[in-house]
Amino acid sequence: MTAKQNELNIIQPDDWHLHIRDSEIMKAVLPATTRWAARAIIMPNLVPPIVTGADAQAYANRIRACIPNDVEFMPLLTLYLTQETNPADVVQAYRDGIIKAVKLYPAGATTNSHNGVKDIKAVYPVLEAMSDAGIPLLIHGEVTDTDIDIFDREAVFIERVLDPLRAEYPELKIVMEHITTRQAAAYVLNSSSGLAASITPHHLVVNRNIMLSGGIRPHYYCLPVLKRESHRLALIDAATKGDKRFFLGTDSAPHLDHAKIDLCGCAGVFNAPHTIEILAQLFDNLDALHELEGFVSLNGADFYNLPYNQRKMMLKRVQTPLKMKKKLETNQGNITVFDPQMPVYWQICS
Repeated sequence: MTAKQNELNIIQPDDWHLHIRDSEIMKAVLPATTRWAARAIIMPNLVPPIVTGADAQAYANRIRACIPNDVEFMPLLTLYLTQETNPADVVQAYRDGIIKAVKLYPAGATTNSHNGVKDIKAVYPVLEAMSDAGIPLLIHGEVTDTDIDIFDREAVFIERVLDPLRAEYPELKIVMEHITTRQAAAYVLNSSSGLAASITPHHLVVNRNIMLSGGIRPHYYCLPVLKRESHRLALIDAATKGDKRFFLGTDSAPHLDHAKIDLCGCAGVFNAPHTIEILAQLFDNLDALHELEGFVSLNGADFYNLPYNQRKMMLKRVQTPLKMKKKLETNQGNITVFDPQMPVYWQICS
């Protein structure tokens, strides 16, 4: 039997899908990411959303004001695509280095998505300009039709929206964000260049049973919703086999506890505090530690044509399970931290 690896030295990771909110909540949650990530793609679904280059620049300034001088962290901004988005503004914001991508939310698909896209063809002029300029489109890939089962909405989106969209704009770079199904993983695997997918820690570690079995656990409720075990296994296979088209996007989405435990609880999982330790344990359990660096540090940078981070991160195996934070206290209330429902024996040392 091969001895277990006790140390792992990797290039510092990035997070290619992150929600940090704004104002006081942003100040409270941002350190959970900056302790391990060098860069993060910041989602634009604030209220009001980040819809113009000027909005993105102002948001970037607010984020940077929250980062201590001794912390090296680069927020990578995105725009929220609407049917009123100006193609020229998008291209200019990209060329000026204000944004790295544009996010497509189908209207009603998730938190603060009511300003999103109702008719994909209405934004074709923007997508054409993005394709010509090389600007990535980041997609929340679910239909919102009430007659489509919530567990099937990702697969239906691929067939109804994504496949025709890629046929119309074959040069458009696309990320299928936070994929959750074997159909989505297979779609990426069977596609040519220009298509990639982010995968979250929670969709890799738990399935829908943890949310519903023995009682409803609102802190595991997220969108896209957790799926059955066969889908989780397909995501694990995609993440741990070294395919460069798959990379980490935590979709860490903090909500105050009172907003989660409500008559209509908010969707979102706050996993940022222990993302890397959890993934190290998962990859270790699967004898795939050698693939962790690619998934968390290299593949996303390659897709976005960015250099690898210069700093390194040391992870070490410990004898007793990591005592993970259960709550993040803020001046507006507590935020529950994601519990992976497994012991974690890895910790970040540097």
